[in-house]
Amino acid sequence: MTAADNASLLFFTELVGLPVFDLKHRKIGRVRDAAVVPLIHPSRIDRILVGSGDSWLSVRYDQIAQISLAGIQLSNEKLYPYHSDEYMLRIQRDLLDQQIIDVNGRKVVRVNDVTMEIARNGSDSLNLLEVDVGVRSIFRRLTQGVVPSTLVRRLQSPIPPNSIRWEFCSIIEADPLRRLRLNISTEGLEKMHPADLADIVEELGRADREAIFESIDSEVAAEALSEIDPKMQASILESLEPEVAADIVEEMAPDEAAAVLSKMESETTEEILDEMDVEPVSEVRELLEYDFKTAGGMMNTEAVQLPENMLQADAVVALREVADVLNNTHVVVLIDGGGRVTGTVPLTRLFLAEGSARLKDLVGDRLISIKADERDARAAELVDKYNLLALPVLDEEGALAGIITADDVITFLRQK
Repeated sequence: MTAADNASLLFFTELVGLPVFDLKHRKIGRVRDAAVVPLIHPSRIDRILVGSGDSWLSVRYDQIAQISLAGIQLSNEKLYPYHSDEYMLRIQRDLLDQQIIDVNGRKVVRVNDVTMEIARNGSDSLNLLEVDVGVRSIFRRLTQGVVPSTLVRRLQSPIPPNSIRWEFCSIIEADPLRRLRLNISTEGLEKMHPADLADIVEELGRADREAIFESIDSEVAAEALSEIDPKMQASILESLEPEVAADIVEEMAPDEAAAVLSKMESETTEEILDEMDVEPVSEVRELLEYDFKTAGGMMNTEAVQLPENMLQADAVVALREVADVLNNTHVVVLIDGGGRVTGTVPLTRLFLAEGSARLKDLVGDRLISIKADERDARAAELVDKYNLLALPVLDEEGALAGIITADDVITFLRQK
């Protein structure tokens, strides 16, 4: 016997239409919908809505004595008319046929039915167990109200179930106030790998994409945005309020931020830049000055520069002060007394060297660099030809303007 055939389980398609009986076993109506109130309990069905037409009564979970496929028996008849409550998540209205995110399976799914568990503790109550998305749930929808539930259960048994545990479902709600009222958590989304979250976002409609980026942490949003198709990045930022978009752009690498802002209307770009903090916005504005088909438009300004005569021991101490930048680079750029670039040292070679070694003695191959106004294709060619971890971009005086990493080249080639 499969879990779905278990007598303690009830499908929403079975719940809808069940007769509801008073204390004298007189039918007072049929079930029209059911609702969870997440602020009170994340999975318990708090209300069952009963009636016909537009006249509905609200039955609390603690007014129910027994639940079965034959109907619902009440233990308390003090019922009140149903009034729409924004703190309620209604199954029929808010879940069925809606897209939700399966955070475990890292995909977008459409809800066909909901499986509930009947808790029998003196009086019966219902708890959301799973969201059903497969063929079996479609079969139940097609036969709902036409074929008796007991027969439907027998007929569906050869069909493999396809469902998602309720705790692994993330609901998409476009209204930020309603998200707050429904206590919709973004924790599951924020724990996902940015690339997986990006794949999910690309499957959603404009309003749903906007809802996700407005609700998740700005750092997570920035990482996910960087993984999204460049053609979609600009439309997402443009759909957000400037202050929300600015928070996200501040968390992006300057080159990635400049790349997406360059694809937007200049007025919208300025609105976002005006909301940003001074330090990141200056770097982004600098990059926006370059043609994005050049090395300058491809480079990142986040690079570590150290004097070529510095000792390894002193360099390690200095690198601790810029640990956050090290996540985005594989090399340290060396400069002479005049600020001109003289070479690069891979981080691994630097950390493995003796403390008394001078950084200029750790330079291996000759310096390969590029000018900021050279074409981006030339930069990609140099990185590929010399198997570079990073390619310094120099200004006219030979000082460092920025750096192009292998990741930048991969992004460039993907966009081609």
